Amino acid sequence: MRLALLGNSGSGKSTLARWAAGRMHAPCLDLDTVAWEPGQIAVARPAAAAQTDVAAFCNAHEDWVIEGCYASLIAAALPFGPRLVLLDPGREQCLANCRARPWEPHKYASREAQDEKLAFLLGWVGEYYTRNVRSSSATKHIPVMMITSRTAEKHRAVALQVGVNEYLGKPYQEDELLGLIRRYIAARAEA
Repeated sequence: MRLALLGNSGSGKSTLARWAAGRMHAPCLDLDTVAWEPGQIAVARPAAAAQTDVAAFCNAHEDWVIEGCYASLIAAALPFGPRLVLLDPGREQCLANCRARPWEPHKYASREAQDEKLAFLLGWVGEYYTRNVRSSSATKHIPVMMITSRTAEKHRAVALQVGVNEYLGKPYQEDELLGLIRRYIAARAEA
């Protein structure tokens, strides 16, 4: 079996990946190990090099597990036919899990070194839902609309801060949603 696990940091990907790889007796690739320069936390490798490494891993093994928060690297594994699993326990749970995570010796020299990067990680987690859309010149113009049961102003504020254009609480009015869609389509047509 081939398994690709995608989700935000703190979503439980690594835990599920270790469990699945153990049950399958299969190798597991943590995409952090190919996405970042070795020994340099938060220094990205060239995308093409990371994608080549993912494809090489997939090609080298009959069964495997891949886990990470990088959609472009998961996409490099898709031609090999994995089962794709998206883990999404929600932003707040991911943040809580990141704050409580144990030391990861394969990524950090010490617990202190890991804790020094916690603020970066929490920011990364907070921006997860809009990062890919906003970072690509091909998609950054696409409006992001969030429809959610979380209607508190603090949730709306966080969503807008990370790049969401429209935030609708449930139950929402269909006419309101359709009106927003029409407005964005008209604005795009005028541009």
